[in-house]
Parts: sequence; structure tokens; C-alpha cells
Amino acid sequence: MQPAPATTDESRWWFDRRAWPLAALGAIMVASGLMHLPVWAVLGGPWEGPVTWRKPILFGISGGLTSLSLGWIWSTLPGRRGDVWLAAATAWALFVEVFLIDLQRWRGVGSHFNRDTPLDSFLFDAMGALIVGVTLVSLDLAIRLFRHRPLLPADMLLAARAGLVLLVVSCLLGIWVGVHGELRQEQGLDPTRLGAAGVPKFPHGVAIHAIQWLPAIAWAARRAGIGERLRWHLVASATTGTVLVAIYAVLQTALGRARFDTTALTAALLAAGVAGLAVPVAVTAWSLVANWRRAR
Repeated sequence: MQPAPATTDESRWWFDRRAWPLAALGAIMVASGLMHLPVWAVLGGPWEGPVTWRKPILFGISGGLTSLSLGWIWSTLPGRRGDVWLAAATAWALFVEVFLIDLQRWRGVGSHFNRDTPLDSFLFDAMGALIVGVTLVSLDLAIRLFRHRPLLPADMLLAARAGLVLLVVSCLLGIWVGVHGELRQEQGLDPTRLGAAGVPKFPHGVAIHAIQWLPAIAWAARRAGIGERLRWHLVASATTGTVLVAIYAVLQTALGRARFDTTALTAALLAAGVAGLAVPVAVTAWSLVANWRRAR
């Protein structure tokens, strides 16, 4: 099989042979997550907890968006032998992960840290193996994205590289969440806590979608007519803000504190991170509104 060529038309990236399985299954996963919202509205139940409709909703949307983003990243890279089947395998790994989480909720049992029966234990281990595989693929894509410069503007390239690195870090933190939880569960402790009130999944989830919002800022800034140099600085600001918020989440958890039970240091980190994110959003929004007013 010949390596797949990179897609040159950025607006039609999903037609890339490597991207379309990730795009198609990603769209299905997002739709699945959204479809569970009315299910939750009708059947009710808690938002938090081991057995909750939150998991099919959030994991469906999150897994779908991640699949779509990986497809876009793949379409920007030069082809490599085996890319087509590896991209398809990655798409199916994410899809099966979401399916298993949905299945466990519809069975009325927890999807994570559930070893009540041999089946539950097997499904939990399978989900872990799938995420390890997706993490390794994401790491490989990140290395390739730094080794080969895609035909992207400097700001979008920064957004893609930073977002993918943050995705890999978030996945590694997710693997640590699983290992940490297993060890605590063996000791008869709550697998979803660290210390008195730390939430291990907090740092795992806080920056996992930077691979969406950083490119979104770059795209919106370009639509607003902002020059490439300023766009790069806006994306750099958002990247710095995201990293600071991620460090804040790690520190809060390591200190055994709840998400917003801050110290002076962590409060300052959170404020700086939010500011780093807010500035590019505000500048881009102001430019979009100004353009709209001029057009009228």
C-alpha cells in the first residue's frame, strides 16, 4: 500500500484517506453523546458518581472530538506506509472505548474501577488497553508534527503542535489515574480521590481538548482578519494560559485539595491561566464584531 498524500485543501481535510474513518466515527461518537442528553433528562439520575449518564454524554462528545482532531492532524502530514490502517484502527479504538462506556451505563453498572464480575473486569481492562494504544498513536503523531512542517500558517501550526502535546500529556495523566485508582482500590480506598479531597481526573481532563480550542482560536482570528503575526501571539497566549491552568490542576490534586479549594499560589496560577486564555478570545471576538459592523 502506497503512503497516503497530505491533503492540500484545509477546508476538505476529511476527504484524506487517513482522516475519513476518524471523521466519520468521530461524528457518530459526538452524536451519541448528545443523544444521551435527552435520555438523562427523561430517566434522571445523578450527574456525578460511578453509574451516571454523565459518562456516555461526556465520553461520547470528548472521544468524538478527539477522533475528529486526530483526523485533521493526520491530513496535514505527509503519508507514511501503514498510515491508512493505523488511522482506521485508532478511530475504531476510540469508538469501541465509547461503546463500552455506554454499554456499562445501559447495564446499570460502573464503567471504571469495576471488577465486580469477570465481564466487568475484562471490559475495564479492555478500555485501558485501547486508551494506551490511542496514546501511543498520538505521541507518534506529535513527533511527526514536529519533524515535518505541514503547509499550515505559523499560528495554526503552533496550535496543532501545542494541542497535540497537551493531548498526549492528558492521556498519560489518564493512564496514571487508572493505575493510581487501582492501587487505592486494592487498599480499600476511594479510587477517585488523592489525599483528603484531590480529584485525579481533574488534571487529566482540564487540557485534553486544547487540541480543539487552540486551533479554533487560530481559525477564528484568521476569519476576523487579524494578521498572522498577531494571530501567532494570540495562540501563544492561549497556549500559555492552558499550560498554567493544567499546572494549577496538577498542584491542586497533588496537594489533596478540591478543584477550587485554592492556596495563594494556585489561585495566582489559575488567574494567570484564565487571563492568558481570555485575552485572545476577547481580541478575536472584538475583531469579529468590528468586521461585522463594518460590513453592515
